[in-house]
Amino acid sequence: MVSIKEVADKAGVAISTVSKVLNNYPYVSEETKKKVRAAIHELNYVPNTIAAALSSKQTGRAAILLSLNTQTQAIDEITMQYLSGVLNQALALNIEIITIFLSMISHMTPEEITRYLQSQGITGLIICGISKDDRYLHQLIESQVFRCVVVDAPITNENTSYVWIDNRRAQYEVAKKTILENTCKRVLYIAGKKNGYVTNERLAGMRQLADELDLKLLVRDGGFSELKARKVTFRYAGNKDAVVCASDLMAIGAMNALTEMDIFRPVCGFDGITLMGYVGKQMNTVRQNFYNIGVNAVTELKRLFDGESGRDIVLPFELVKLYYRDIIC
Repeated sequence: MVSIKEVADKAGVAISTVSKVLNNYPYVSEETKKKVRAAIHELNYVPNTIAAALSSKQTGRAAILLSLNTQTQAIDEITMQYLSGVLNQALALNIEIITIFLSMISHMTPEEITRYLQSQGITGLIICGISKDDRYLHQLIESQVFRCVVVDAPITNENTSYVWIDNRRAQYEVAKKTILENTCKRVLYIAGKKNGYVTNERLAGMRQLADELDLKLLVRDGGFSELKARKVTFRYAGNKDAVVCASDLMAIGAMNALTEMDIFRPVCGFDGITLMGYVGKQMNTVRQNFYNIGVNAVTELKRLFDGESGRDIVLPFELVKLYYRDIIC
């Protein structure tokens, strides 16, 4: 087994410097970090504490990569539900999980990310929040160095599976229910983030419905932001019959704007977050079981650890209206 001293000798630094790099200490130069990580990668070094864990009953060591929603001051319930499901199932399956926020590695190249993860003994990844623009993460997945499970993005290869719901069908169904209940023809659709996988799928579902029902559809970007959706609603909803939103947060922003405008328009959302029950006016939404998605992601990672091939997993959803009495504890 390679020792930390051998890594230090290879990198031409002190043992304490290697330790600082492994533990992400500040005030270590980028040049030094690169030398240490290169030595770790070349020698395939695994820290003793990690090696001990992997030599016990642990199935493997994995990281969940998360992207926090910075577009709202509300608690990111979706991320916390993902995390809760992942951690509980990892415990049940004897997989050690560490949490890494994408902002922590956004400045790294794919090679640097790989070395950093390998220095932590990571062999598997659960990736939440990847978009089409995250080319470094795509390169990381394509390299197939790690077993990967991707949440909410249809990416698969021999070592990669993905888990999500049928976003296109879900958007189609919740919008259709809202529009037919209220006999609407002119619809404002507030989409999510540009180049997001779920955004594109939900928009495709909405366009399919518009074609089938001969709707006059106006699409505007809301960026999954309550504030942006509120502004879009103020500007465009006055001459529309309904507002369909690609997330609950945007639906809350739209409904609050309509209230201030003192007009009624049916609004529907997407996700089924708890905050929807506190809005005051019940709106149709798509409920996803984010906890269960996290559980399935870990279960699938265990399957990949066992040598199985990547695949796609599509989980169920339901159409609901959230009421205050249903969410209070």
